Amino acid sequence: MEGILFPKGVVEGREGLKEYQARGGYEALAKALKGSPEEVIQVVSDAGLRGHGGAGFPTGKKWQFTREAPEQPRYLVMNGGEDEPGSRKDRVLLENLPHLVIEGAVLGAFAIGAGKAYLYINAKYETAIKSINDALSEAKAAGYWGEKILGSNYDLDFEIIAAPHNYVAGEDTAVLEVIEGRKPQPRQKPPFPVTVGLFGKPTSVNNVETLANVPRIMLKGADWYRGFGTKDCPGTMLFSLNETEDVNTPGIYELPFGTPMRHLIENCGGGMKDGKKIKAIMPASPSSAYLPADKIDTPLDPNAMRDAGSMLGCGVVHIVREGDSIVDELVRITEFFAAESCAQCPACQMETKSLAMLMKRVQQKQGNQAMLDQFGKLLAFNKGKGFCNLIAMPGPPIESALKLFPADFQALLPNA
Repeated sequence: MEGILFPKGVVEGREGLKEYQARGGYEALAKALKGSPEEVIQVVSDAGLRGHGGAGFPTGKKWQFTREAPEQPRYLVMNGGEDEPGSRKDRVLLENLPHLVIEGAVLGAFAIGAGKAYLYINAKYETAIKSINDALSEAKAAGYWGEKILGSNYDLDFEIIAAPHNYVAGEDTAVLEVIEGRKPQPRQKPPFPVTVGLFGKPTSVNNVETLANVPRIMLKGADWYRGFGTKDCPGTMLFSLNETEDVNTPGIYELPFGTPMRHLIENCGGGMKDGKKIKAIMPASPSSAYLPADKIDTPLDPNAMRDAGSMLGCGVVHIVREGDSIVDELVRITEFFAAESCAQCPACQMETKSLAMLMKRVQQKQGNQAMLDQFGKLLAFNKGKGFCNLIAMPGPPIESALKLFPADFQALLPNA
């Protein structure tokens, strides 16, 4: 299946400068520099590109807000902090298509009028960091960044920042805190980074995959991009089917929005190992609602997932096998969020630790019906609190599991 990022929709190995140039690499940049930043923003807006980091905010609108902010200088930050369990899409792009990512970052920086761009990459991704460093050297030697790019009047400098190994360090404002030399703790919003971001200046924080789409959009056009996906959700997305070993061929797959989830699991993933049946699917692990097995044909797009009662997030698809305990799943999830809370917000620290403690007690057959009722009350009490969304993330898995699989909980109560 043809892809936007990967020509065949799957990873084919690292692409060097010559190989990238052979398929039109950096031609979009040369074209953009002959026009205006506003034209870049318009094409990206017409294409309908949305952020691929989970929130899905329109990229053109974010760039427009950043460019229109009166303060100077402006900054572009590529967010490759990626520390979600099972997510490897950004690492795959940085390792294999570094020039595509770099060209996207230069185009984004040009669009918002930034003179400096920061490439924020998970410190564990040593191969990805080397790949980007090597590609930056090649690209600078070829005149694709630095002073007077390709003979224009536009200058851009890059700096790589190693991201800490914790989940919250990938939150957009926590990224800015790290770059400024502080702990990875989210900021209270508003103000938002597009007006008050890095060093208090307008900043566009964009996911790796988001930026990687931009060169192809600028080269091929908005209509070409809209030929993929659906009318409301154009384009493709990289889906991570590698958190679980329950499918025969786990991996990273690029698919158009709107592709049935069944295609990802059965055609791309090769189906379940040993003929195991599916009990539940989490389309955006570890923070989305579970879907029952009969929802396997739900289209992989944000709107369809929302209508089904879940969400798409950044595309980490997790499968629960028939016979597995949903309570064991939730112990893993609640303990993860309790460990990853940065402890800046007392409500978040209290909630995540309490949820993990309660779920563990249920697993150990020390719970009762009143304890099961406590989950919903605790989640409702803390709704809307906290500087970031981590406080809300354990809610959808817990509430959906209680609704879909009550027998798993009841079986662990002392009077079962």
